[in-house]
Amino acid sequence: MNIGILGLGTVGGGVVNVLNNNKSEIFARTGEQINITHGAVKSISEPRICEDGNINITEDAFSVANNPDVDVVLELIGGTTIAKDLVIAAINNNKHVITANKALIATHGNELLTLAKQKNVHLLFEAAVAGGIPILKSLEQGLSANKIELVAGIINGTGNFILTEMRDKGRDFADVLKEAQTLGYAEADPTFDVEGIDAAHKLAILASIAYGCELQMDKVSTEGISDISGEDVSFATELNYSIKHLGIAKKVNGELQMRVHPTLIPKTQLLANVDGVMNAVLVKGNAVGPTLYYGAGAGAEATASAVIADLVDIIKGTVSHDVFGWKQLIEIPNCNPGNVESVFYLRLLATDKPGVLADITATLAKHNISVESVIQKQIDQQNNAHIAIITNSVKTDDLQAATAEIQTHEFIQDTIKIIHVENLD
Repeated sequence: MNIGILGLGTVGGGVVNVLNNNKSEIFARTGEQINITHGAVKSISEPRICEDGNINITEDAFSVANNPDVDVVLELIGGTTIAKDLVIAAINNNKHVITANKALIATHGNELLTLAKQKNVHLLFEAAVAGGIPILKSLEQGLSANKIELVAGIINGTGNFILTEMRDKGRDFADVLKEAQTLGYAEADPTFDVEGIDAAHKLAILASIAYGCELQMDKVSTEGISDISGEDVSFATELNYSIKHLGIAKKVNGELQMRVHPTLIPKTQLLANVDGVMNAVLVKGNAVGPTLYYGAGAGAEATASAVIADLVDIIKGTVSHDVFGWKQLIEIPNCNPGNVESVFYLRLLATDKPGVLADITATLAKHNISVESVIQKQIDQQNNAHIAIITNSVKTDDLQAATAEIQTHEFIQDTIKIIHVENLD
């Protein structure tokens, strides 16, 4: 089987190295010799992390996608423009395609998967979500007997690294972000990572496989972590929670919730103890109960592991043409974000004087919101205090209405911070 790789950077180079290092094991599993015959790069003169002496290297990616001698194309370039055109070209040339491109699948997957099915070829993308963790295969195959009740994941390592450093070392967001960029965890423009867009791409894919619906990236409610303060991290710790940037998908009353946001989760939860750049996905099935999938969410060899696993499936003929593993996709209405019920954490900066806390709790009660716990701390010489509140479970719209009213009170000195709290039961 002849393989053409589009992109010989971190992931593409990792694929070459893993195939070379594990050649005998892969042959024993497949009975096939896998030959990387062609590779497309930005610049032939650039140094690479892999041996490329036996690969025909070109700067013309379309020549690889159109080459009749190539059986499978690995799209490892990224982006949603040229990558999309290359994938379409490869599929139209009756080639199987494997990609690690979550943005491409999340935004154009419906179209591309339909085309692949029409052409009787496969478009696989295990590496697009959570790197080396085989979460898509687990959802599609290992948990196929279950109704999936919940998917909740730490699916962006950059954000998890930042929140871990803020909690463990008392550092502020901007300081840790700068280090993440220096270490190569975050891009020069970190927007996709810290504002939740990367996680939203991955969650859209997870939800489609878990619930058998079309990709709906535009329906993912998305919030980043750039507004998380040291005070929030400190209060969460004192309240026996950790703040994690979660992607959550679940069906409630027949409606699909897809949301990415900072979340307080109890320290006793396994997800609360997933730190640094590691990823983890919690899946709860009605038959199996909760299961947790943990591992490296990025990196050359971890991502290559998932790419090659898809390649092995193609060689062995163990993959179907069913879209997302479902013979027939299901239309599921999306939940209005305002109707999402959740426990919430509130942080308020207020003048420290008698009656303030009573006024706040009275306004919450007016909107049928009760207080489960509260912490108040004086923080400056201007007689201001931070108040942290954990509410009962309440609709988002009701919480927003209550906090909007509280915000108008003269004793409130800053915008009220609101963060979801999830027990992940």
